[in-house]
This record gives sequence, C-alpha cells and structure tokens, in this order.
Amino acid sequence: MNSGRTNDAPATPPAAATPAENGFARVTEAPLDVAEHVRVVSTGSCGAVVTFIGQVRDHDPDAAGQVTGLDYSAHPDAGRILSEIVARFRAEYPQVNLALSHRIGHLDVGDLALVAAAASAHRDDAFTACERLVECVKAEVPIWKKQYEADGSTGWVGLA
Repeated sequence: MNSGRTNDAPATPPAAATPAENGFARVTEAPLDVAEHVRVVSTGSCGAVVTFIGQVRDHDPDAAGQVTGLDYSAHPDAGRILSEIVARFRAEYPQVNLALSHRIGHLDVGDLALVAAAASAHRDDAFTACERLVECVKAEVPIWKKQYEADGSTGWVGLA
C-alpha cells in the first residue's frame, strides 16, 4: 500500500528468512500469518504451542493523540541478527521449536508487526522460550518505527 508518506528512515531490506526444521526466522514486508507459525512449529511430540502476537495499537504513551499507523524500518542486517537470536535460543532450548517473523513497511492499527511461536512437549518450556525470545528481539534487533497520529504529526519511537 502506498500511503503517500515519505519514509526518511534507513533503507528497508528485502525479506530475509532462515528456514530451519520446525521453525524459521524472518524480516518481511508481507502480512504475517499466525496459523503458518503454529503449523511450522507443531509436531506430534509437542503438547504445548505458545504464540505471541504484537499488533499495532491506536495509542502510545509518547503520542499526543490517537495513533493511526506505523512505518517499520530495518537495518540491512536485521534479518541476519534475528536469525542469530533464534539460533541462540534453539541452542539454549533444544526441546523447543521456534518460528519468528517481524514485519516492516507501513502497518495500520490492528496489523500484526511481530509473531512468535514456540512449541514443546511441556508448556513451561514453550512459555519461557517464547517470552524470552520476544524480549530479546525487542532489545537487540535494529528495527525502528515511525508513528503517525490522527492530527498528521509523526514521531520516531524508541530512538535513543
């Protein structure tokens, strides 16, 4: 979708994915599919599947008014870094299958920005791995968001 807005953020790389048995890690401009993530991590030995869905909301503590959308931009190495994080978690949690996607480009309120799925024989392993994975991605992956508000103002969120 061309919103007519200019994006003065770093260049957006093409989709990057690292396929793996029972999972993947990717940065993509395509809409995210929760069912795909669940399907990829689910096996006959998995009794627990945990998902995290990060979606664009209509408010933010830093916004003066209503949020109408976000532009996510990624450093060219974001896909590689995301894949390295998932590989690190696979080594730490070998009993957990992981799938993770972060969307870039323009997203409207309600669109999915981040989807993570973790599956294992037991729920504790899946919950722990999924929660820690999402926190790590938020802290380490160079993806930024430009926020659009109803009054036409914009601002970058999370830039230091």
